[in-house]
Amino acid sequence: MFNNIIYFIVVLLIFNINYPDTAPEDSLFFSLLMLFLTWLLFAVYCSRAFRDLKKRLDNRDSFGHNDGRLTAQYQRLMVRLSVLAIFLFALAVYFFNLKYWLQMIPGLDRFSVLQGIFALSLFLFYLTTIWHIAYPAYDKIFRPGITRRTFIISNFRLNLPILFPWFILSLVYDLMGLSPWTGPDSFIHRAEGQIVFFASFLTLLMIFMPKVIQYWWGCKPFKRSEKARELRAFLDDKGFKYRGLLSWPIFEGRMMTAGIMGIIPRYRYILVTDSLMDILSVEELKGVLAHEMGHAKYRHLLFYLFFFLGFMVLSFGSTDIFFYLIYSHPFFMKMISQNDPQAMNLFYLFLALPMLITLLVYFRYVMGFFMRNFERQADLYAAVTIGTPTPVISSLEKIAYLTGNSRDLPSWHHFSIRERIACLWRSLKDPGLVKRHNRFVLASLLVYLGGIGCLGYFLNFGPMKQHLTYSLVGKVLNQQLLNEPDNIALYQNLAMVYQEMGKDKEAIQAYERILDLDPDQAVSINNLAWLLVTVPNEELRNEVRALQLAKKAVALKRSPVFLDTLAEAYYVNGSIQGAVKAIEEAIALARENKGYYERQLKKFSAARD
Repeated sequence: MFNNIIYFIVVLLIFNINYPDTAPEDSLFFSLLMLFLTWLLFAVYCSRAFRDLKKRLDNRDSFGHNDGRLTAQYQRLMVRLSVLAIFLFALAVYFFNLKYWLQMIPGLDRFSVLQGIFALSLFLFYLTTIWHIAYPAYDKIFRPGITRRTFIISNFRLNLPILFPWFILSLVYDLMGLSPWTGPDSFIHRAEGQIVFFASFLTLLMIFMPKVIQYWWGCKPFKRSEKARELRAFLDDKGFKYRGLLSWPIFEGRMMTAGIMGIIPRYRYILVTDSLMDILSVEELKGVLAHEMGHAKYRHLLFYLFFFLGFMVLSFGSTDIFFYLIYSHPFFMKMISQNDPQAMNLFYLFLALPMLITLLVYFRYVMGFFMRNFERQADLYAAVTIGTPTPVISSLEKIAYLTGNSRDLPSWHHFSIRERIACLWRSLKDPGLVKRHNRFVLASLLVYLGGIGCLGYFLNFGPMKQHLTYSLVGKVLNQQLLNEPDNIALYQNLAMVYQEMGKDKEAIQAYERILDLDPDQAVSINNLAWLLVTVPNEELRNEVRALQLAKKAVALKRSPVFLDTLAEAYYVNGSIQGAVKAIEEAIALARENKGYYERQLKKFSAARD
């Protein structure tokens, strides 16, 4: 499940960093045909990979002994195929124009959440292909006693809650974008506003979402039994506050696992699958519950919220730097200047790569480091709470043996079972181990919070960000202009960099230089017109010339962006009727940002009335 969290984040990132401005050269039929053919090749590859694994499984001894190596091979194969599914999804977005065709469906152009649902459905279809083909090998290794249909449905039920926060957050954000009270200059549209909004919303979701998820999974209180009674008595005896101890029926309860959800006691649930309840003794189950209590004791779930917010802060700040670095390269400048949809898709694909690398490094190594040490902290807490590590060790050994998991196989979010057991045994001989590990985790968290705070400020709010971006990009562009003084693409990039940096005078001069070289550069004409009507420095404003330029840009290309500039130019020149007419045409042509254009219309209409 933890791997799939990263997969879904990557897929949403790939989809969102794509802005189809013009119609693709290829038809819808071609896109659908390529989607089908790539899926077919993917399905054939999956079949061959799992067939080879199944042969190795069949060659085991007749008693089905599994030393964990084949389980590890199965898990690695699932990861490899999931990554390949992400690659196919990227092809669909950037080369088969998935987002453009989705925006052509009536109603989807105004709701990014609906576009995301359709896009995620394609990725889930790829995952379903993997699950369908993987079932025989899964059944051979784990012997869960469930059907293929149950296996696929259980995977859906297990993984879809990952998307619940995204769905609610995106829906609320779409509705806010359509509402009249959030103008383009409002707090929510600034970096600090978005960080506060996301932080507040994610906190609320972390509080209330466990109740929704446990209902989605079909969790219910355990039936009356001596085991269940003793476990509840154990929790009560330890003074642990929680909402319910529930049976976790995922994979029909055959998966041997447990978990805890909820950062406040009123919405905190401990989940245990039926198979784990059956195979472990009462003392071993107490060890499992004490482990989950440790996660609550040390506020691990709350820190997971901080980790996601930390990534959000990093991604907000680093996106601009990545954009400028890639945009300033001559190869990409030439590519973008061609105004070719495929070239633009390729540019956005390259833009996604450093962001994807940042995401993987952050979750795999930064968050993974803390997750592994949180698990060790919970293990040690369980040993201290019970008074001996023996029940925890016994439960780990039994689960590893019965599930066929390798004792030596670590994951990015867990130490290996052998490492966990060795640490628990060391705690018997070294009573100070628990305190030292707790201090180590606390010190690591303080370093993380301090580092992410400083980096977040530096990337999002600090004046050094502008200096860094300019030094990285402006120096490159100016150096290239010394060799190519008449290169319009270089001037366009430099002007846009100046504009983003707030260097309005330099941006205007760069755009003027472009128009000296080529008076029909529509983008530069439009951008200069926008600057001349919106620049904060009134000495740089020229509303009359801005209107002339905006009219010329629209004459060259009637795009929603150009029409919005024309409408603004009409507005500042006192021609309200012209502004209303231009923005109405922009709304009719727009496939994205309709909420913004409609807010512009309300502004102009209010001035007219």
